[in-house]
Order: sequence, then C-alpha cells, then structure tokens
Amino acid sequence: MSDRQDKQSELSAPWTALLRSRLRGPLSFYLTALLLVAIVPSFVFSMIILKRSIDEQERVVTALLKGTTGAVTRVVEREIDGMLTTLKVLSTASAIDDRKLDQFYERASSALADTDSNLLVIDRAHDQLFNTRVPFGSALGKASDPASIDQAFRNGSPLISNVFFGKTVKKWVFNVYLPITTPLGNKDYLLTLTQNAENLSKAVSKDVLSPGWNAALVDGAGNVIASSDPAVAVGKPFFMDIVPALRVGVGEATNDGVSYRTVTEFSVLAGWKVVAWAKSADVDAPALWSYLWLSLGGILFAGIAVAGSVTIAGLLTQGVTVLARDAHLLGAGRPIAPRKHMISEIETVSTALAEAAQARRKAENEIRFLMREVAHRSKNQLSVIQSMLNQSLNAGEGRADFAEAFRKRIAGLARSTDLMIANATQGVDFQELAQNQLQPFIPDDPQRVRLSGPSVRLDAQVSQTLGMALHELATNATKYGALGNSKGTVDLTWSVTDAAFQLVWREAGAVIDADAVATTRKGFGTIVLERMLGMALDAKLERIMHADGIEWRVTIPQERLKANLSVQS
Repeated sequence: MSDRQDKQSELSAPWTALLRSRLRGPLSFYLTALLLVAIVPSFVFSMIILKRSIDEQERVVTALLKGTTGAVTRVVEREIDGMLTTLKVLSTASAIDDRKLDQFYERASSALADTDSNLLVIDRAHDQLFNTRVPFGSALGKASDPASIDQAFRNGSPLISNVFFGKTVKKWVFNVYLPITTPLGNKDYLLTLTQNAENLSKAVSKDVLSPGWNAALVDGAGNVIASSDPAVAVGKPFFMDIVPALRVGVGEATNDGVSYRTVTEFSVLAGWKVVAWAKSADVDAPALWSYLWLSLGGILFAGIAVAGSVTIAGLLTQGVTVLARDAHLLGAGRPIAPRKHMISEIETVSTALAEAAQARRKAENEIRFLMREVAHRSKNQLSVIQSMLNQSLNAGEGRADFAEAFRKRIAGLARSTDLMIANATQGVDFQELAQNQLQPFIPDDPQRVRLSGPSVRLDAQVSQTLGMALHELATNATKYGALGNSKGTVDLTWSVTDAAFQLVWREAGAVIDADAVATTRKGFGTIVLERMLGMALDAKLERIMHADGIEWRVTIPQERLKANLSVQS
C-alpha cells in the first residue's frame, strides 16, 4: 500500500508542480476567485429557484385565467338559458293572435319590466309585429338580423344570434329566437328576446382578471360582443383573426408582429367564445424584471465583493511588503520595531520579527562577549601554562618527572576549563570543582579526603585559579604531606560571609620534617598559591605548619569575585 501511494505521489508531483507554476498569481486573484466560487453557485441556485417560482406563478395565473374564462362562459350561458326559459314561458301564456297583440304586448312588458331584455314578435317577412322597446303601435321597420331569422325558421328550434347593430335601439345587440305555432297551426312567427351587448360587459370586467390581462366575448362569426379593453370595439372582428380557430385552453398567437398569450373557453349553448389575452412581453415582464434585478444585484454584490477582496488583498500585500522589508532588516542584523496593522496576523508576525531581531542582537552580543571571554581566557591559560612550564623547569626534576608533573598540571587545568565551559552562565559550583580536582589524588579510602561547606558558585576565572591551587595542594599532599602515607587525612572546608570567601586546607597524619621544610625553597604549588591567588584575587594567605601536617587559610575579598559568587540554600 505504501509503495502504491509513493508511486501515485510521484506521478502526481509533476502535475502539481505544473499547476502551481501556471496558477501563480497575486493575492487579489485568489481572493477574487474565492469570492466568485462562493457567489456564482449561489447566483445560479437563486436563478433556478426564481425560474421555478415564476413557472409556478405562471401555472397559478393560467389556472386562475382558465377558471375566470370558464366562469364568464357559465355566466353567459346562464343568461342565455334564462332568456330561453322566459321565451318558453311567454310562448305558452297565449297564442299569437293578430287581434290581441296589444294584450300580449302589455303582458310581455309587465313580465320583462325588471330585466334587461325586450320582446319582439317577427314574422317570416322579417316584419316586427311589436317591440317592447317602443310603445305599442309605433311604426316598426324590418328586423335588423334577417340571416338569423331565416335560419331560425328553417331549423324550427331556438337560435342565438351573433352580435348585430339594432336599428330600433341604435346599439349593438344580440337576439334569442324561439319559433312558435299560431292558432292556425303554422309556424309563422318568432318570439324574440333581445339584449344590448353592453349588458354582458360586466361578465368580462377587468376586476375578475389578472393584472395585464383582458377578456372579450366573441360570437360565432368572430365579432366582439363585449370586451374589457376599450380599444377592442364591439361589433367589430376580434383583432386576432385566428382566434375563432384556436383550440380551447392555453395558447399563443401573433398579430402585427406582437406575440400574445391566450386562454379560450367555448360555450356550447351560445356558440360563442370567451377569449382572455395579454401581450407575452407584459406577461414575461415581471419574470424578466426579476431576472434583471437578480442579475444586477448579483453583479453589484460581486463587484462589491471583488472591490472588497482587492482592498483586503491590498492591505495584505502592503503588510507582506512591510514584513518582507523587516525580514531583510532581520537578515542584515538591523533592529526592527513592531508595526501596527489592521490585520492582526500581520501585526503578530511583525511583533515576532521584532522579537527575533532583538533576540538575534542579544545572541550576537552574547557571542561577541563569549568570543572576547574565550580570547581573554585563552590568553590567561597560555600565561598559566607558560608559568607552569617555567616553574616546572626550575624545579630541578628529571626529564621524566618534569613530563609527568607538567602533564598532570595540564590535566588539572583542563578539568577546570571543562567545568568553566559547562557552567559558563551559571558559574562553577565550588564543591564540584574541588571533587573534580582532587579525584585523581583520592586514595582507596575516600574518607581520608573530606569536603565540607555551603553550596557556592564562583566566577569562571576565579574557579580556574582555585582549581589550579587545589591541584597543587593535592600534588604537594601526595608527595610530601598527608596523602603520601596510608593514614594521613585532608579536610577541605569553606565558608562565605558578607565580606569574603574563606577556604581552609588542613592536612593531618603527615610525617613532616620541619627543618627540611624550612630550608627547602618554595615549589610551584606555593608559588601558585602566593602569586596567582594573592596577585590575581587579592587573596590573603596564611600558611601554618602543624606537627602532623600543613594548613593553608585563604581569604578572598568579596569584591574580587566580580559579584559572581552566590550561596545556594
């Protein structure tokens, strides 16, 4: 599995590198791309939701229009059916008799007094026997709709006419004809109810239509009976010639280059159509405006977002430029001041760079200090080694003894140096220094060398000098003193006061020839104690010869310890 993953990583690595090289661009590009990735899907989703909402609204509106046209058709059919019922009732009330037309006129006028209809009696010659629109006996001309009259006589059944212009009332009207039988048994007359076409205008009022839509009642010949649009004249052919051929329901039509949405309903009883129409542009306008506003809003918001991203990118770029400049200053080792910025992360990085610059300067100062210390201590060690060499040559020893003594002194100096380097910053613990220097000289019984004193840390230079002194004391004790036999002991004690650091080296159980000691010249150990401790540290030395061994008392002033001496509780 691991090999497969490694192989896939190797194959994808060149493509990844190529992609990174091709897509390298400024921060504003990526911020803009991020915003567009967030905005475009939301915009597309909003478009889809809006489209579905508009489609649903259109379906609702269409359903309402179909319901409206159906309701108009039912209103018209109820009106026609009522007129037919009225004619049938009047036809059975009394037979037509030329001698009693006045009585029939009176009864008909009384029955139709509260209606919008008027009664006519028409014979086969198209003559009006009477018309309740005018007083009985008024001179009446021929009926205005001869074609429908002839058809009604031929069919011998009720007939609803198309709209026509009534000569008597001087308005557009429509008639409902019913052939009747005379007392002689022939069908020579038509009972006719007539109404003004304008009476049906309430059925196609705009109040029952959706905004932007109009409706018209169109007769079988395609002429307008009533319309909600004043521009569509009554009695004139409907402006869309193809409407009579339209199927019932929802459709589309074009007239004079203008596209219309139509909803039609057919009345079987009257043979008329109810047509609702609206310009497709008007119907689609709300949807188009919704799309337009959504698009403008999307473009506006996208523009604001892009402008914001460019602004933010500018701030980030400015911050990155400042950080780059500070990074160059850091590389050059120059001081950097923390900068305030509107973006907290950039301010954090700036603060970190300033702290790094400060830490670097501090580290460089410490390195320079340590280098000076190394140089100084190297010179001191060279001086100490030169002094050791001179004193060893003056000791009058043989070549082998000289080499061995000089090697041991160099080893002691090295041990002090190791401690000094290991504890350069904290200081050297004196007990650890003493144990380190005395370890090569301690006999098989470790109780013969006893150390006692508080925990004290000394300056590196002081510890180096004291380390050499302890080495020489231990060397002398091994050659001439308490450690030169099997019973002698060494007690090393120290103490600290506010004024000084006190060191006591006391040997006991040694075999001492007092006269020989008095006549022997000073050795290297004594010179180290007197010269190096006395001259380098202003130490006060006191040498006491006891019958069983030598005692050294060393007092070092506090001020000579460079304030680096500390007592640990």
